Order: sequence, then C-alpha cells, then structure tokens
Amino acid sequence: MVEPLLPPKRKNPLKRTRLPVSPPDIRSRQSHLLTAAAAEGRFGMPGCLECGAVHYPARDACPNCLSSRIGLIACSDRGTLAEATAVEVSNNVYFRERSPWRVGLVTLDAGPGVVAHLHADCVVRGRVKLAWTLDRSGNAVAFATPETPSANMEDDRQIREMTLDPKHRRVLITDGRTALGQAVAKALSAAGAAIVFVGIADPWKPFAGQDRLAAIAGVQIMPLDITDTESVRELADEIGGRVDIVVNTAEHIRPGGLLDRNGVNLAREELDSGYLGLLRLAQAFGPAMKFRGADGVNSACAWVNVFSIYAQMPWPAYGAYSAAQAAMLGASMSLRGELRSGGVRVVHIFTGPTEDEWFQPLPPPKVAHGQIANAVVDALRRGIEEAWVGDVAQDFRERLQQNAKALEREVGQ
Repeated sequence: MVEPLLPPKRKNPLKRTRLPVSPPDIRSRQSHLLTAAAAEGRFGMPGCLECGAVHYPARDACPNCLSSRIGLIACSDRGTLAEATAVEVSNNVYFRERSPWRVGLVTLDAGPGVVAHLHADCVVRGRVKLAWTLDRSGNAVAFATPETPSANMEDDRQIREMTLDPKHRRVLITDGRTALGQAVAKALSAAGAAIVFVGIADPWKPFAGQDRLAAIAGVQIMPLDITDTESVRELADEIGGRVDIVVNTAEHIRPGGLLDRNGVNLAREELDSGYLGLLRLAQAFGPAMKFRGADGVNSACAWVNVFSIYAQMPWPAYGAYSAAQAAMLGASMSLRGELRSGGVRVVHIFTGPTEDEWFQPLPPPKVAHGQIANAVVDALRRGIEEAWVGDVAQDFRERLQQNAKALEREVGQ
C-alpha cells in the first residue's frame, strides 16, 4: 500500500537542481489518436471504423480487413494484470534517474494486451483499470491502477510523474480580485496546495471577497498587475523560483463587435490583460519553471490558462473579446511547446458564459465560478491538457468537431 506523501523538506540551496529530461518521445502519426484521448482524459483503443476490430498498437491499416479508416473506438478500460516487473537499469536517462520503475502486461477485457506503467498497488493476476495519460514528453502512455481504489492512490511515485497534483505544491493565481480567482484559491487550498500566492492589482484598493480570500488556509496575497511589466517582473524576482503551478485567471470581458465600437481602446485593454498579460507572465515565470521541471516532490509541473469557448470560434456579439481570447490561445499553444521539454504541462480550461455581470443579459445555462475552480483541480489531478466546463462548452466542443462551418453560422446568427 502506498504511504501518504509527506511535505518535502526544505531544499538545500547549495545542492544542484536536477535538470529535467524527457522519456522517449518518438511516436507515429496514428499513435497520436491516443495522445488526443489522453489530453482530454478519454479512454478508447485504436480500431477499424469499417469492421470494428480493435487492435494495439495503432496501425495504418486494419489487420483484419486492411481498411485504412482507423479511429479511436470506445471500449472497456478494465483488464487483468498478466505479468509485472521492475526496470532496474535503463539506457534512457529519464528512467535511469527514477529506477526501479514498474511495468507490466495488461490483458484488456476488450481483447488486446497492453504494456503499461504500473501503480504500486497493482498485483499480478489482479483486476486493474487502464488509462491513457500524458507523460513528461507530452505523449500518451498506458497507466494501470487497481480496479478498486486504494488508500493514498494519488501519492504513488510513478503516478505523480504523469499527473499534476497540487498536493504540497506552491501555486500562483494571477487575479484574486475576481470571483473566479477567489474560487480557484479556495479549491486549490482544499486540494492540499502548500502555498497559494494570489495576485492583486492595486492592493490598497478594497474589493469584494477580500476578507474571505485572506482567511483561506495557505493564501498569501501578493501585488501583481499583469498589465504592468514591472509589476510582473518584481513578483517573479521574489517568488519565481518557488512557483510550481501558475493558474492564469485574468479576464477583461466587454460586449461589442468590431463595428459598434468607436476606437480601439477597449480592444487594447482586452489584449493587454489577455494576450500581452500572458506574454509578460511567460517571460517572467516560464524560464524558472522550465528549469525546475524535475525538482523533487514539488517540482514545477503545470501552467493553467482559463479561456472562453469563443477563443475557438468567435461570437460577433463579443467579437473583440473573442479575438483577444483567440490571440491568447495561440500564445498559450506556443507556450505549451516551449515548456514541454522542461516537463511542464500547459492546461487549457474552456468555459461557456459565466455567472458574471458582463454576461448578465444572457439566458442560462451559465457556468458558476466554483464549477470552473473544481475543473481546474480535476484537470491537475488527472494530468489532462484540455477541459470543457459546463453544458454550453460541452455542446460547443461536440459541434466544433462535427461541423465547424455549421457552428460558425449558428454562433454568428
């Protein structure tokens, strides 16, 4: 049984920080079917869309009927652990530094056998649950856990290499003035974060929820204005080497399209807090996080950005805001590529209209801020890259995949 994870000891500043290295990252194009599933926390197996035959590993053609129509087929994620071993010596630097490393052969109820990384509580001939997870190189790997959850499962040494659990980690939330930022701070504190740094622009100015925010266990209020380069740099100089997770909750929502605005001042403010704000944060905090991607129990591991679903497809009624969100999304995807080599994962949380004064005229359903905060914690614990929060966002995602042009017309009506 896995022992509870204890808070890490104070780091000796004279000791060398272990540099991040990646596990093997070469994958075929077909294998990225599994990467897409792992990024969203879905399970399925490569299979033929013609005859329905399930196979593994992913192939360019069906071994049963030779069809080239290969896709991800939903199936049971349960199976039996046939054999297990521990790798003591590896030619790969990543696994050599983390040996011994448990792996085993899982025979799925759906048929195929899969070589998987193993949770410490998995036993040979025991029932297991298989999941596709993202490793430190950003690719999908199979990870098996006991079918029946055991105590302290999330504290397993190997599973923490795949997930981004905030337990004992130090988190920076970029905007605590908003209801969203305050909800995220509360959720991360409850999830076991050691310290929750909460940025506040103009800390001398009172704001709603200030006392409740300060009363949350582990919260430290810090001066931070992401529209001010000097403010961001000063905070990075103070705590940049200690931040393990960044959650960017900054928002600047205003209605209006491109034609019904006079001038570009509002658009400049939206870009300043969205795209340019992310750019300032990335330049100030990104290099240190990338360097600390293998820094022990509380290594740097995640950067979370919260987006509107209209970053994916603009809504003319909020056209300028949608454009600013799209610019921020593009920057975030570039940031994902730059941080990947350091083992730091960039997580996107997409949400529909929120319970916010700027979306007040819109009819329900809307997304509560607490719901988004819970989605942030869930994404970190599962190690996924993409999460869609609320009924509107889920419907939006499905229609975007089915027919993007039809969605464009419907959103633009």
